[in-house]
Amino acid sequence: MSEQEASRWNHTPDLPIQVSPLFRWPLRPVAILRWFWASWFLVSEKLLILGIAMVSWFWFTPPIEQMQSLALGWVAELWLRNFVLIGVVAAALHWWFYAHQGQGTRLKFDPRAMKDGRSFTFGRQVWDNAFWTLSSGVAVWTALEVLMLWALANGWIPWLTFAQNPVWFVAIFFLIPIWESFWFYWIHRALHWRPLYKIAHHLHHRNTNVGPWSGMSMHPLEHVMFLGGVLVHWLFASHPLHILFHLQYYTLSAVTTHSGYAALLVKDKERLAMGTFHHQMHHRYFECNYGSLEIPWDKLFGSFHDGTDDGRDQMNARRKRLAGKLGG
Repeated sequence: MSEQEASRWNHTPDLPIQVSPLFRWPLRPVAILRWFWASWFLVSEKLLILGIAMVSWFWFTPPIEQMQSLALGWVAELWLRNFVLIGVVAAALHWWFYAHQGQGTRLKFDPRAMKDGRSFTFGRQVWDNAFWTLSSGVAVWTALEVLMLWALANGWIPWLTFAQNPVWFVAIFFLIPIWESFWFYWIHRALHWRPLYKIAHHLHHRNTNVGPWSGMSMHPLEHVMFLGGVLVHWLFASHPLHILFHLQYYTLSAVTTHSGYAALLVKDKERLAMGTFHHQMHHRYFECNYGSLEIPWDKLFGSFHDGTDDGRDQMNARRKRLAGKLGG
């Protein structure tokens, strides 16, 4: 990286950014296994969210028999659980990284402070982000969870238990993040279509620099589109635990990946990977890195920025070509 490029960022990971080995050719089974191990074990965001989903299912979800009929009581219980869950996670990370300055600027991507101004609801970025997260975000999340659990309780979605097929039961958890990568790219590209951007996605992109509350700060239409990927479970047998993990992975990973920091430091050691530089660049540059690194859609469609000077030059060249086409 040149001094010019380095000056734009406070911290960068090893560059160039690499996509996962899942869809590289020829396939490298050892590299794929190492990638799965690194992204899941021993302490990882995915494993922690799976643990939260299990606690949610066993202790903070009403009996499935109650869900055969829609009732305010159990719906409100799910809403309260989701409200508290994302509120605690986002608030804790915001307090540690920004209010308390628990690790200063170590591993912080963007050297700039978050902005306030009239473009934000209430004139404050954090308040704006928290409002859209806790209002629309929790409401749409809960509505989709209610729909899915209600359908499972009534047998409209076939059940899958661990005893029936333990291998497939476990495999679904590993496949959900890959499906999320597929879904997120195409939904995100659609949201950058000018009409949808003006209606909905501009709200999320108020955040040119992000914090934990930014991840789920979206217009209600974007919440429906983003979280709607969970509807894939209508197509194959699932367990309620898969539904909870799927929705909590969508929502809680949005909080962590927008934290603005590469990792959580404990005693000066990186203990938990957090934000992604890949997506941080999207918030600054807009016309790049629409997807995530599991599936290399951005590489296939020419919108990948690998964090290097060459990547920036390619992005600027794309901008000029697009401006030429629009001008013509």
